[in-house]
Amino acid sequence: MAATRLIALHKNKGKSVAACLKSRTDYVQNPDKTEQGELVSSYECSPLTADEEFMLSKRQYELATGRRQKSDVIAYQIRQSFKPGEITAEEANKVGYELAMRFTKGKYAFIVATHTDREHIHNHIVYNSTALDSTRKFRDFLLSGLAVQRLSDLICLEHQLSVIEIKPYRERQKRTLYPPKESNRDRLCSVIDNILMEKPNDYEDFLQKLEQQGYEVKRGKYTSVKGTRQKRFIRFRTLGAGYSEEELKAVISGEAEHHPRQKQPPKENPFNLLVDVQEKLAEGKGSGYARWAKKYNLKEMSKTLIFLQEKKIGSIEEMQERVDAATARYHELVDSIKAAETRMAEIAVLRPHIVNYAKTRPVYDAYRKAGYSKRFLENHHAEITLHKAAKAAFDDANLKKLPNVKELDTEYSKLLTEKKAAYPDYRKAKDEMQELLRAQRNVELFFAEEKSNTKKMHSR
Repeated sequence: MAATRLIALHKNKGKSVAACLKSRTDYVQNPDKTEQGELVSSYECSPLTADEEFMLSKRQYELATGRRQKSDVIAYQIRQSFKPGEITAEEANKVGYELAMRFTKGKYAFIVATHTDREHIHNHIVYNSTALDSTRKFRDFLLSGLAVQRLSDLICLEHQLSVIEIKPYRERQKRTLYPPKESNRDRLCSVIDNILMEKPNDYEDFLQKLEQQGYEVKRGKYTSVKGTRQKRFIRFRTLGAGYSEEELKAVISGEAEHHPRQKQPPKENPFNLLVDVQEKLAEGKGSGYARWAKKYNLKEMSKTLIFLQEKKIGSIEEMQERVDAATARYHELVDSIKAAETRMAEIAVLRPHIVNYAKTRPVYDAYRKAGYSKRFLENHHAEITLHKAAKAAFDDANLKKLPNVKELDTEYSKLLTEKKAAYPDYRKAKDEMQELLRAQRNVELFFAEEKSNTKKMHSR
């Protein structure tokens, strides 16, 4: 039984095609994963120089056709994974070679590397996107991944290996438990943990392994990476303790031990909002939905009552008092945080104006003594403009005396510290307010429903 996947290998931003090809071919031929290279085979190229021969075909393609490569696809990779214990590594390599030959029809050079570092034996087949005759490119057609899977299944049957049976939908086992969603940061931390377990040679080798996993690396003052389908880059130092650039370098050099980040389970609500059955029926829901909603409401209402007992709320009046107090506390914290942010924004605008005003004051005094000369203005236009802008900002702020820059820096630092310290209380107050409001709404909706049902029974 073999599972397959067809992957287009792209050129990384900031790197040449040759460097990317070498990085990809070196990864699949890792001696530690291929029995020191014994499990590597190739077609129309040498495993040692596969990247250079791929590049030669691309240069010949440009010379022969006069066309330059527009897309950033430099090669393709087929991953073929086998059921544990069903096949030997040598036979897996032969099956991978046959799959590559029949899928490419012998028109594209390729290498097949069989990895044995995992519980399941798997092949990495890398074939050039440029044909051997340098006249065409491989076109990734619609449902090409499905074609690879079917061809792999056919070859497995020929080698008396099992295949994955596709069952009708009604016979498939329905999933009842779903894995928790993984954020981009959690996924990146997991990839970093796995790479560090492989013990990279140095920090650059570590970054190259990240690129091989599909991440785009931006080198600079702070290293940051971006995975596929991510909109923004993520800096290592924002991942938390143990993942900053300095800490990773210390782990790679053997000076420190890496401790993977423990994932915090997502916080679950003790209860959810009830469903307004009458509203849903008015929207067109049927009787089946109404039966389900009534059962759902009973379960959530029982959870709500348990929550009220834990909070020692025994009446509607007590609940309203708690809601009012929680809401007031939440808005108090919000107002304090917003006030701090407003003042910090004012300082951020005011500080550069004070600095510019002090630096340009001698020039402006000279300009005034020169009788506001046009020639003087032309020669010192930038300084005079900065001085006027600073003076206008001071007038808008109604400042009669300019504050000291050091005092502003001290105030800004103090406000930032207070803001960070207030956030845990803010989150706690917000959660408490939302829980109480949810409980209040559930109680009101439940008793309104009960009152409506009682009236219907009496009217009968």
